[in-house]
Amino acid sequence: MEELFVILLLTVCFPLWIIFHYLTKWKMAKGMSPEDEKMLSDVWESANRMEDRIRTLERILDIEAPTWRQRHD
Repeated sequence: MEELFVILLLTVCFPLWIIFHYLTKWKMAKGMSPEDEKMLSDVWESANRMEDRIRTLERILDIEAPTWRQRHD
C-alpha cells in the first residue's frame, strides 16, 4: 500500500505541484509594474550619463597623461 502511495505521489502529485508552482511564478513575472518601468528608465539614464562622464574623463586623461592606458589596461 505504501508503494502505491509513493508511486502516486511521484507520478501525479509532485509533477502537478511543480507545474502549478511555475505557472504561478510565470503569471507573477509576466510584466513589469509601472514602478519597475520607471526604475528601469532611471537606471538607463544614469548609466548613459556615467558612460558620457567616463568618456570625458578618458579624453582628459589621454591629453594630460597619454600613457595611462598602457599602465591600466
